[in-house]
Amino acid sequence: MTTAANSYLSLSARRRLAAQITLAVGGFGIGTGEFAIMGLLPDIGNDLTLSAPQVGHLISAYALGVVLGAPLIAVLAAQLPRRLLLILLMAAFAAGNFASALAPSYGSVMLFRFLSGLPHGAYFGVAALVAASMVEPARRGQAVGRVMLGLTVAVLIGNPVATWLGQVSSWRMAFVFVGLIGLLTMALLRFTLPHVPASRLNSPMRELGALKLEQVWLTLGIGAIGFGGLFSVVSYIAPTLIEVSGVSAAWIPFALSFLGAGMVVGNIAGGWLADRNLMRSIGILLFWNMLMLALFPFAAGNPVTALISVFLIGTGVSIGVPLQIRLMDVAPHAQTLAASLNHSAFNMANALGAWLGGIAIAGGYGWTSTGWVGMGLALGGLLIFGVAVQRAPRAAVQG
Repeated sequence: MTTAANSYLSLSARRRLAAQITLAVGGFGIGTGEFAIMGLLPDIGNDLTLSAPQVGHLISAYALGVVLGAPLIAVLAAQLPRRLLLILLMAAFAAGNFASALAPSYGSVMLFRFLSGLPHGAYFGVAALVAASMVEPARRGQAVGRVMLGLTVAVLIGNPVATWLGQVSSWRMAFVFVGLIGLLTMALLRFTLPHVPASRLNSPMRELGALKLEQVWLTLGIGAIGFGGLFSVVSYIAPTLIEVSGVSAAWIPFALSFLGAGMVVGNIAGGWLADRNLMRSIGILLFWNMLMLALFPFAAGNPVTALISVFLIGTGVSIGVPLQIRLMDVAPHAQTLAASLNHSAFNMANALGAWLGGIAIAGGYGWTSTGWVGMGLALGGLLIFGVAVQRAPRAAVQG
């Protein structure tokens, strides 16, 4: 067991729980900052006189920041103590959101959204490593799941609150709100996490060694492809519910709460399953995602069954925790980079799923065709998982 793990395990149970809640608060802030802008696009467009595609590019700018920031920060900050690194990441996140609130033009908002995304993946990767170090190996899934719970609760609560704040005041106030959560997290990290010196063995080159490992790339492929199915449906869920299910536009926020509730349940279930059998849980959850996405076109025609389907599709985030732990296992000497790359893969899944779903809709296949696209992506992830199992050592598959 590492020195860091010993230091965290020596904490009282109450202190460890407080630390995990703190890490989740940071995740809540990041998730709120990432998703709230989707509900504020019309307000930003009206204020800055932008077209819909231009405002949509702000989402892409944030995602690009996540994809690029995760590996760069993980490598360059390899020798920093994890508490200090987490505080610095939150400071950068808060600064990016405060700057977004003050941005005078489209170009500056675009830049600050990109900069706000840079700490995202590294924060979750390092937070997952810290949480896993606080418990015995058999309970890592639940510990990491508690951290990721902040991200899913952001969909359920943080996003609606920030959107409401932006509508009643200004979209700029929503970013101020997110920045304040970042400052709160910095203070909580300082008092709940102990200072643990970084290992002398840590180095940028050691972290880069993760990129030489086949199982790392296969696991990232599972996330980038298999998780894209959820986003192919979710990206167009509002117009689909209005045009196909007959849900009133005024009820869309309520409908989206079903998605958030499903994500919370899925996150908890994913951590529980990962602790039972890691590799088996990945396969089961990929198959579950494929089945739920395939059912969506049949359920979308009725408001009640559509909402149930949205909830079940939301549970698809359950795959996140097992994949996070799998990356930590297959790159034991470069865990920071491997764990951070998980969120780069998820943002690639976001972009891929939304793009392919849009192609299907534009091609005249209907709003519900996103379900078939999603099923295909989940199947692709399942096939990559099969390759990973076939090429992994037997002991790793059984674990």
